[in-house]
Amino acid sequence: MSTDTVLKALTADIEEVAALVAELDERAWRTATPAPGWTVADQIAHLTFVFNLAKTAAAAPDTFKAIAASASGDFDGAVNAALRQFDGLPPAGLLARFRAEGEASVAALAAVPAGQVVPWLVNPLPPVVLACAGIMELFAHGQDIADALGVRREPTDRLRHLVDFAFLTRDFGYESHGLTPPAGPFRFELTAPSGELWTVGPEDAADVISGPAHDFCLLVTRRRHRADLALTATGEEADRWLDIAQAYRGPAGEGREPGQFTDSAA
Repeated sequence: MSTDTVLKALTADIEEVAALVAELDERAWRTATPAPGWTVADQIAHLTFVFNLAKTAAAAPDTFKAIAASASGDFDGAVNAALRQFDGLPPAGLLARFRAEGEASVAALAAVPAGQVVPWLVNPLPPVVLACAGIMELFAHGQDIADALGVRREPTDRLRHLVDFAFLTRDFGYESHGLTPPAGPFRFELTAPSGELWTVGPEDAADVISGPAHDFCLLVTRRRHRADLALTATGEEADRWLDIAQAYRGPAGEGREPGQFTDSAA
């Protein structure tokens, strides 16, 4: 995957999420989402903060390192404190900040010299991987917003970048549950929204996940329970992974209950 291609997909996903909320009135911005305690406005504020971090990491790495070091003792507390800056913003102002920080992060990542990594919360990352992380964040929190508003997002083949990211981050679910990841890689055989077959991983892998790519992305962002998705596991380890999969570091969160949503492609 090329950095330019992923950044174009990231730009499109930013605009897609912005379009979800652009016409909402102030009351709708306060709609509760499936993430406990989070409103639509909270979801946009979180994404805005993430893009500000990515912009800083790419454009001012020393500043980012200082921010990360100051928050190391209580990262969640530091994040919550940072999010409070958005509390008084009216919807139009918050949306403008979201778009501006998103666009600035794309520009900053595009400007990183070839072959150079940028600092991040645990390990330095190539810009293309950090951009994929942004796509994952937009998919996850955009789904929360869509679910809160009762609207359906149309999946696109931009999901390929989230699939690739999930392959790189396969072990996060194991780490979150204090489990030892298997030594061998998995193989993903997933059907794209366009109908194309996407494959990632060795052909002779003992553990294979197959099914719709959109369902897979809902699983690894924990926006749907595996019981409500058309995913198949071949291999005992792959089956266990479907219960713990997540494409982000840290606690798994509450996830979603079986049957909480009737449409797996919502």
